[in-house]
Amino acid sequence: MGIKEFTGLIHPALAVAVVFPLIGMVVYLSLQTRIRRLQMADGQKSKINPKAGSEHLQLGKWLATFVVVVTLIGMAHPIITKGIENNLWAEESGRVIFIATLFGLTLASLALLYQTRTKVWRAVFATLTGMGLVIIGCQPEIFRRGFEWYTSHYYYGMTACLLMVLSLAVVPDIYQDKQKRWRRAHAVLNLFATLLFIGQGFTGTRDIFEIGLYTPPPGMLPFFF
Repeated sequence: MGIKEFTGLIHPALAVAVVFPLIGMVVYLSLQTRIRRLQMADGQKSKINPKAGSEHLQLGKWLATFVVVVTLIGMAHPIITKGIENNLWAEESGRVIFIATLFGLTLASLALLYQTRTKVWRAVFATLTGMGLVIIGCQPEIFRRGFEWYTSHYYYGMTACLLMVLSLAVVPDIYQDKQKRWRRAHAVLNLFATLLFIGQGFTGTRDIFEIGLYTPPPGMLPFFF
């Protein structure tokens, strides 16, 4: 195994070691929080720890952060390795600088999203974070499997990542909404995200085997890889 293959395992290793355990804990605590809330509404004395809600919130924030970071690592690997192989700095130095800047700005936007409390700025930084992820993901070095988008590891992961950013942005709205519309939307969207994460387990395993062997069909543009 060479350095290229070894560094290619960082993304899936972090997903298995950090992201998927966090998903399990966040889902478990979300169920505990909902059960406790229903029991309290019925006037019952719940045995569920009252800290379940706050722990769900904190771990949910950690999950969103790690999903974005692991996604960026997963996209950085092919850009860097293929960029070195193709001498990208000499050929497209402007794009190299642009992409490197975009990585930094995306992480900065995510950090600022954590700090801000006003609705407008939360929307701004969430949008900037999402834009950074999507633009980086559109680089030709990244394998997207556009010809089979419905089973694409990239599209599953990008959608789940954007949903995590959205969840992070609407946290204050969930607690302020008296009609609980944001709470319901949060539950539905994150159920969908959980299904996407499960799909990530299957598609990621497949792509580890396939990417190195893949030859695009004749005439297919790099954008659709």
